[in-house]
Amino acid sequence: MAEKKKRRRADADADDDELPFKNRLKPDPVILQTLRSLTASSAAAASSSSSAGAKTLTLADLALSSTCREVADLSLSSVQSSIESLILRIARSILDGDGFAFDVPSRSSANQLYVPELDRIVLKDKNTLRPFANVSSVRKSTITARILQLIHQLCAKSIHVTKRDLFYTDVKLFQDQSQSDSVLDDVSCMLGCTRSSLNVIAAEKGVVVGRLIFSDNGDMIDCTKMGMGGKAIPPNIDRVGDMQSDALFILLVEKDAAYIRLAEDRFYNRFPCIIVTAKGQPDVATRLFLRKMKMELKLPVLALVDSDPYGLKILSVYGCGSKNMSYDSANLTTPDIKWLGIRPSDLDKYKIPEQCRLPMTEQDIKTGKDLLEEDFVKKNPGWVEELTLMVKTKQKAEIQALSTFGFQYLSEVYLPLKLQQQDWL
Repeated sequence: MAEKKKRRRADADADDDELPFKNRLKPDPVILQTLRSLTASSAAAASSSSSAGAKTLTLADLALSSTCREVADLSLSSVQSSIESLILRIARSILDGDGFAFDVPSRSSANQLYVPELDRIVLKDKNTLRPFANVSSVRKSTITARILQLIHQLCAKSIHVTKRDLFYTDVKLFQDQSQSDSVLDDVSCMLGCTRSSLNVIAAEKGVVVGRLIFSDNGDMIDCTKMGMGGKAIPPNIDRVGDMQSDALFILLVEKDAAYIRLAEDRFYNRFPCIIVTAKGQPDVATRLFLRKMKMELKLPVLALVDSDPYGLKILSVYGCGSKNMSYDSANLTTPDIKWLGIRPSDLDKYKIPEQCRLPMTEQDIKTGKDLLEEDFVKKNPGWVEELTLMVKTKQKAEIQALSTFGFQYLSEVYLPLKLQQQDWL
């Protein structure tokens, strides 16, 4: 019986040794020392930029050829006063016989600007009129007025609601939640405040697990004791505080499947880290939470996304901001995120089989080429090289393609080797 157990153990060890590139891994203490060096350099850079002699660069410090706008966190009373002043101006215009129109900041692509010095997208100052007495805009003007009324009520009562709650207050008018969501962003721009200042939040989506302790509305949360599912990221960032961590880095994961694999394997215990995911497209709460962790804990952020144009777009939203919410990019972007994987060059480097790669569609190729024209991509030569290779080979792959070597290959070989080699962009 003992001999059979030994034989099974020997067979398992032999299988492990056959895993591609596992024999290149150095002992964990060596990899951890590499990570400590990365953490120290990240903390030193953060400390030097926040020292008394160094002032954080802002839009106001730059002599830009275009005038740009940014929003700020406002108190409920300030938001309420802004809405009342706006409605008074509209009332005067109606009494003067001029009807009324909302002057709304344009959030179109033509009104966006990438600022290399800040490494983020900002909104320029072009506005568009939204007149009530116009067939093409009367409905949107009505929705705008209704959203302003609802926000005023929230401020007066000092309560929070979700975007879904807001939509269901007037389903016949809004018709689709995307319409009320879009106008909500317009209102935020008009009032010059962040969307969180409006007391409208999105439903919980992102999750976090690993070496992080923080307070959530007064309750202390230990993210190492939240099970495989982790802790849902609070939709209201104002109630998050007292962040403490002994992690060496933050691992930003695009998809839920990879997150679950790493959480179940307790990757954060082998290599002390905080693992966070928005389960696909980044939501506002996860973007705010990631920025807060980065700024308070002064930890490097490494990103694990799919090797396709959309993975890179998701990474850019976290780092440079989205065009849809460029008016609030100062609060929603996390600086200096490093692209760890899966990169197009990894497909051959790690010998991922052809049957695990996917052919890019015409839309994928177009998206990739469009990304190559973006200024925030051009600024990163490594990104340009990887994206050019992707478009040339017309191949993409998901993080789960690594499972062809074993379900735990991601946590046992791929990521440790990446960290050991400091293979990030």
